[in-house]
Amino acid sequence: MDRRIKIEQAHAYFKARRYPSSKSDILKHLQCSVPTFKRIIKTLREEHGAPLIYQRESNGYLYTNAKFELDAPGFWLNPHTLLALLGMQKLLVQLRLDFLNQPLSLLGKQIEQCLRKHHFNPQHLDRIRILPINARIHDPNQFQQITAAVLQRQCLTITYYARGKDETTRRTVSPQRLAHYKDNWYLDAWCHLRQEMRIFALDGLREVVPDNSPCIDIDQPTLDALLASGYGIFSGNAKHTAVLRFSARRARWVATEQWHPQQISTWLDDGRYQLHIPYADARELLMDIQRHLPEVEIVAPPALKQALVAHLQQAIAIHQTT
Repeated sequence: MDRRIKIEQAHAYFKARRYPSSKSDILKHLQCSVPTFKRIIKTLREEHGAPLIYQRESNGYLYTNAKFELDAPGFWLNPHTLLALLGMQKLLVQLRLDFLNQPLSLLGKQIEQCLRKHHFNPQHLDRIRILPINARIHDPNQFQQITAAVLQRQCLTITYYARGKDETTRRTVSPQRLAHYKDNWYLDAWCHLRQEMRIFALDGLREVVPDNSPCIDIDQPTLDALLASGYGIFSGNAKHTAVLRFSARRARWVATEQWHPQQISTWLDDGRYQLHIPYADARELLMDIQRHLPEVEIVAPPALKQALVAHLQQAIAIHQTT
């Protein structure tokens, strides 16, 4: 019989008795072996904090508090698992996923009660922090609509503002995936207007409306080929490979970073560190390279090096004083 049912039976048995019960009586009622009986007693005491004592003088087991109740079904987990679940709930708060956090708030309170029985202080989880420094604000209600559309395979009609073009358009899309990247959320979707895959930043969505158009599904390998081969958030097949060479000092940090799933790294004899990185669009790659200046050199391709030089010259021209 299911372990949980046995625990419930034992709990009900002890609650119904005002006087100690012998081991033989308990074994007969639960119809279990002695090892199972020992496991039940241990589980009630250690995992559920049951006030179950053994009275030597009467050679029996007894609840000292008849009002004691078991944890809610589903919370029969060890303290470390409960702590992990509560930690995830706390992270949702810090990631500002209100649409998930609100329904789970009751769950969090129940888990906290269970943890206190095991002498854990849930308040100490506040010592774990996520700092979404570059996170852009988006509408949590829209997030919930988009999540439902992704999971239910439902089209959406969206009004989208593209900052780069300073342009607002209205279009129907077939949602494929939601991606959390560098503290921001993006929707990978098939655009019915452009007839190709596009990536939409959620903070650029001005309106989201469910649409009854047939949803176009794209298989996962194709999505990976379209969206994961380029560098960063930009989609498209990687057409170029950047070769970056970092100083020996900077290599202490860069060697532990993953810039691209298909990157190739090499340690040079003089302690420098070299990366080969595929990319389709250089914009985000250039931003990441500039974080490491002057301790990184673009070895190839020449066009990427020229683009960096042009950016730096523009910046110098703006900041240089005569």
